[in-house]
Amino acid sequence: MITQLIYNTTKMRRLLLFAVLMLMSAIGAIAQPPDFHAGFGNMKPPVDPDFKDVNYAGDDLEAHRLDIYLPKTGKAPYKAVIAIYGSAWFSNNMKAITYFSFGKPLLDAGFAVVCINHRSSGDEKFPAQIHDVNGAIRFIKANAEKYKIDDSFIGITGFSSGGHLAAMAGVTGTMKTKSFNIAETVVLVDKDSTKFGERKITYSLNLDIEGNVGGNTEYSSAVDAVVDWFGPVDMTRMNSTCDGVNDGKSPEAALMGCAPADNPLMVSAISPLRYVANRTDLPRFLVIHGDADNVVPYCQSKYFSEELQKVGALEEFITVPGGQHGPVTFNDDTFKKMTDFFLNEAKKKK
Repeated sequence: MITQLIYNTTKMRRLLLFAVLMLMSAIGAIAQPPDFHAGFGNMKPPVDPDFKDVNYAGDDLEAHRLDIYLPKTGKAPYKAVIAIYGSAWFSNNMKAITYFSFGKPLLDAGFAVVCINHRSSGDEKFPAQIHDVNGAIRFIKANAEKYKIDDSFIGITGFSSGGHLAAMAGVTGTMKTKSFNIAETVVLVDKDSTKFGERKITYSLNLDIEGNVGGNTEYSSAVDAVVDWFGPVDMTRMNSTCDGVNDGKSPEAALMGCAPADNPLMVSAISPLRYVANRTDLPRFLVIHGDADNVVPYCQSKYFSEELQKVGALEEFITVPGGQHGPVTFNDDTFKKMTDFFLNEAKKKK
């Protein structure tokens, strides 16, 4: 069993990250979004970003800022990893938490670490969040020289809802739009309730996946490798028994703007797993999940990994025995798995 909580650091930072992860664990059980602006957004990482509060959208939104940390060793430009915080999509300003979570291992491995904010479910409904992530990816590529980044390799990672967005970026990077369809047979009856026929009705949803946040649309939003830390990836099986949707008070309901049961098309649209079948153009994925996670069911990563395996896009699915929603799952061994994976994928892009 892996028991190390997080990478070696000061006791204060251990306790701080543990407290944040405990907050993340509590989010899944509440109906209303917590006030994330009461302190976490203004937390100061142990090192200063080389570029702080860079706006990637050309507006004045706090949700559209990112921080860039550059390695202190090696020679610029640096290959990069974009990192996304978890907040059940409730926060628009927790990029500092991302560095506390796994920024240091990535930085020590020689990557430029790009910690991004994105709009919350309270700001805008999906697909605004993936539009923001795509905008940040394009911004980094368009401004790579300015920020000392080698854009021949852009990896992405995130935990919890950040894992969802990282996975979504991975499975949609070559897509501009996506259509979802559901066919339903309606029984026709007369005024006496006597059946006299049937009619097939098809419901469709055409989703703009790419968006145009920040422009730079001449650049691709595709990424080269993905590490998904216990992200919710299939909202059609997000309940505790892995066989149905959650209720209208769930975080994904807030993301959608309705109860999942009321909009099955959108449930599929916000689920990265539903983009995988028959794909031949996906980047490699590393998926990590603790089998004692009480927020995002462990089956989420199991199902996702099975689908990725079918199309040859899965590097490895790591199960952390006793791993919770962050605690125990974040440890020296899993951090090394992450950095080794990104390093190996980056070598392919020389």
